Amino acid sequence: MNYTEAASFLFELRRFALRPGTDATRGLLAELGDPHERLSCVQIAGSNGKGSTARMVERTLREAGLDVGIYTSPHLDDVRERIAINGRPISKGEVTAFVEAVADYVTEKGATNSSPTFFETLTAMALWEFDRQDVDVAVLEVGIGGKKDATSVVDPVASAVTTVTLEHTAILGDTVGEIARDKAHVAPADAPLVTGTTGDALAAVREVADAVVTVGAPESSAVSVTYDGRDGLEGTARIDDGRRSGGPLDVHLPLLGAHQATNAGIAATLCRQVADVDDDTLRRGLRGAYWPGRFEVLDEDPLLVLDGAHNPGGMERLTETLAEFDYDDLHVVIGAMVDKDHAAIASAMPDPAHVVACQPTVDRAESEAVIARAFERETTAAVEQRHDVDGALDMALDAAGPDDCVLVTGSLYAVAESRRRWTRPIVPKDVDSIAEAKATLEAAHVTDPGVWRMRGKGVHRVLRTRLQQRQAQYLKEELLSLGGECSVSGVNAGSQELVDVVAMGTMAQFRRLLEKLDGQLYGLASFGEELREALGIRVTPDERGFPWEDGPSVMGILNITPDSFHDGGEYNTVEDAVARGQTMIEAGVDILDVGGESTRPGAEVIPAEQEIDRVVPVIERLAELDAMISIDTRKAAVAKAALDAGADMLNDVSGLDDPEMRHLAADYDVPVVVMHSIDAPVDPDAEVDYDDVVQDVIDDLAERVLLAEKAGLDREQILVDPGIGFGKTASESFELLGRTGEFQALGCPVLVGHSHKSFLDMIGEDASESPAATVAGTALAADRGADVIRVHDPIENVAAVKVVEAANDPAGHDE
Repeated sequence: MNYTEAASFLFELRRFALRPGTDATRGLLAELGDPHERLSCVQIAGSNGKGSTARMVERTLREAGLDVGIYTSPHLDDVRERIAINGRPISKGEVTAFVEAVADYVTEKGATNSSPTFFETLTAMALWEFDRQDVDVAVLEVGIGGKKDATSVVDPVASAVTTVTLEHTAILGDTVGEIARDKAHVAPADAPLVTGTTGDALAAVREVADAVVTVGAPESSAVSVTYDGRDGLEGTARIDDGRRSGGPLDVHLPLLGAHQATNAGIAATLCRQVADVDDDTLRRGLRGAYWPGRFEVLDEDPLLVLDGAHNPGGMERLTETLAEFDYDDLHVVIGAMVDKDHAAIASAMPDPAHVVACQPTVDRAESEAVIARAFERETTAAVEQRHDVDGALDMALDAAGPDDCVLVTGSLYAVAESRRRWTRPIVPKDVDSIAEAKATLEAAHVTDPGVWRMRGKGVHRVLRTRLQQRQAQYLKEELLSLGGECSVSGVNAGSQELVDVVAMGTMAQFRRLLEKLDGQLYGLASFGEELREALGIRVTPDERGFPWEDGPSVMGILNITPDSFHDGGEYNTVEDAVARGQTMIEAGVDILDVGGESTRPGAEVIPAEQEIDRVVPVIERLAELDAMISIDTRKAAVAKAALDAGADMLNDVSGLDDPEMRHLAADYDVPVVVMHSIDAPVDPDAEVDYDDVVQDVIDDLAERVLLAEKAGLDREQILVDPGIGFGKTASESFELLGRTGEFQALGCPVLVGHSHKSFLDMIGEDASESPAATVAGTALAADRGADVIRVHDPIENVAAVKVVEAANDPAGHDE
């Protein structure tokens, strides 16, 4: 079985309606050997906030050094997002292995009309994979209710009910009390249930749970939470657990709003029940727990907010948070599901001036006409309709002034569709042989007949991206009509899911395609703009004077460390380091990258103060020289000290793992290198299962880039580094190097750091001793689209870059 068949098998289960009860899930898990019985689970229920709380718990427990799995729903772009281990989604290979294990059982049950549903099957897959990966803790977001939800097959070690509002009344009951009683059945046997509920809901929770810890207002809760408002685009809060010594905990949160502060209090309480978590770990974990689509601010001119509020209670919290911002008119893009109270949602919204109703591409979506009618009755807004979410967002943005606010809300499905214009990579593929065309098509899960038919036609301009089914079909029809070619994934995912698309054509054919996409519905017009930028058609990036804007630049590595893998101990004194920097500049490097802590396998982690003592005196002297100075560090405190000493840019091998780093870069308005890494320092025993190492790294970096962009940085100053050697095998590192050009899909400068790394040993060269393999890699990276190349040996590598530039543009180098 391949992934195409496995994914299609899972999506076919959507034809079975949701149902209460755990019997079907228990039966499926029994077939798998009851993996859930070997797990320590944290279960989080609630009407609103359960996903955010789950993310805060997961991130904090990872900060505490635990291996953590998380299961949430729904997903934004890819079903594999629902199941992640240590921040990495389940792989396609793991999905395929699971389906192979359960296919016969599910089919047999289907023959008696008792097949597990889509959600029940995914719940079983999550628990199965968490057991296989031997996670320390599994964090489970409840789907509907508590007592009758598929996740309630587990006996949790800690649980929470965040909030309770009227929802799913046909299943859970007609009153808040009935619904709360159902949700409270997630209570653990040997620990108190943690809850943010109040009033009738709290009373009902107390009827079910043996012990309860309340989180919320200081005057009435065991764990008090005070929301102190926002600081930029972060929330600030104080959490005070009156049951323990140590005093209150002041935290910054990437999720805005008083309700998120309460969620943070719930998460902190759960984490302390599960593990020995100190205050610093809680601060780091809560600040690092960003959660896409939950009051996510993507722009400030106009203010652009995405929030998946989908019921009246969620809309009330959204309204409270929005009140923290100053804006003139509110323009709302809203798409909701058929089972929601549209009138109550409209009434709870802050006085919109303009509403564009739309219909997300999902079977349960309400029509735009019904949504529009509710807002016409409940508000004084000017109400328009547009079927597709992307087109509705364009209408709102066109109508909004720079001091207005544009809000996309109503469901996470609407949020996901609008968000893709910032996260969807359009990857240029270097295809110059039939074998490479075949590999590109197979990677996009095109069917075998499709691969056979198309492989010979793919040897020209090739792009790979992900679209909705109807978008993909339109693109395919139009490109075929122009003489180009287009193949679409064979995964039968349903209309709302994204599918892989490989488009092939000449530049002339793509130009004509862009003309046809202009003004089209279903988000195709905005996709056309993304395509235009990916192809470089009439796109002129802003120039800010960075050295890489005029062609590939060389970054010289200057390690002030005793234990770096290649040059450790060589430049430990200030005088030696400055002399080495001067030599590198004379050899032609454009950037000096100063590092004070080794990230080689097994390297010692040193305190920030020691790292600062190593690098700051050197940077103060180097700042006088004629080169850009970069600080190579994972710690925001070190980065700030270096910038104050004269550094010009940040190089973060952890990929902005420290949330403060992106805000620091924005505050100082400096470039930042965002590297993909699994661990830093590198864990030599870490094993990572990539489906396609290049595509997986691009997908992960896309979210990291968006984080930096939301902090206030332009993509021109966010450099992406594939992280060669960091959590990758030698062959995977060569794959990243060979496909350097594909990282241009992120719209950012690309940095390649391959110098003297051990993956080069694979070709028979001693990477630590011989520069020859590094120089060859430099030439390859420069030729395939790297903007910055990071090396130890300046003379040889600068020469390699110059040769590539001269070969690519002989006239420009003819003197």
